[in-house]
Amino acid sequence: MSYFARLDELKSSDNVVLFHENKVIVADDRYLWTVKAIAQYIPSDSVFFLVEASDKRVFTSELDINITNTLSAECRSLRSLIFSDMNSEFVLVGKANQIIDWSKSHKYCGSCGNRTSPAYRQRVLHCPECQIQYFPRINPCVIVLITKGNEILLARNARFRTGFFSCLAGFIEIGESAESTVHREIKEEVGVFVDNVRYKKSQSWPFPSQLMLGFHADYVSGEIVAEPSEIEEAAWFDIFDLPSVPSPKISVAGELIQLYKEEIEQIKA
Repeated sequence: MSYFARLDELKSSDNVVLFHENKVIVADDRYLWTVKAIAQYIPSDSVFFLVEASDKRVFTSELDINITNTLSAECRSLRSLIFSDMNSEFVLVGKANQIIDWSKSHKYCGSCGNRTSPAYRQRVLHCPECQIQYFPRINPCVIVLITKGNEILLARNARFRTGFFSCLAGFIEIGESAESTVHREIKEEVGVFVDNVRYKKSQSWPFPSQLMLGFHADYVSGEIVAEPSEIEEAAWFDIFDLPSVPSPKISVAGELIQLYKEEIEQIKA
């Protein structure tokens, strides 16, 4: 299996996810293009990276030229797909986006400055001068649902659309366990203390390359004091009267909220 190919090395039936200027090329919610459909419009030396090869081979590439008009398509941000009819394809497009981001951020060796080269048999960029290998980087984060009876603590930052709230989240720092990050992030961002921290599930989150570790924690004490540099607003919400929150179909935050809602419903039944 080859993790890297140029256009003339692909099969006409192979599928590709195309990007231009950090946006995915989409036409009527169609994001997969066959090599046959796009080959005549892009340079023959275009570089493609393998995304997956389970049922079908899917490659990805970021084009320097804009072919959206030729394909009757448009460029859309990855985040816009979360709230579209394409959310079921979000995982595959997100994986492609992470691969593109990795290939661009490691185009040159961080040690000697020479140009790196992709390998055919591994997903790795290799420096031919000093032999350093650059594998795709994954940044571990925690995301936490804090509960107090029927209430959950949600927050929003300036990047969120108006009225949209989610669970608290943060990056794991050097020397920390995921559980200690939960305690630190919650105290830093909203000023409360929690206990009974338990892991629920994880999710790949391609903005650009996070691995979200989902936790549930019980509120212990403290008043909400939002850290203004990170949190625009934070509050307790009744689990049955929530603001706009992430969908459980696309986000682990939404799944954590939905799971707790189902738990409360079972208790009340």
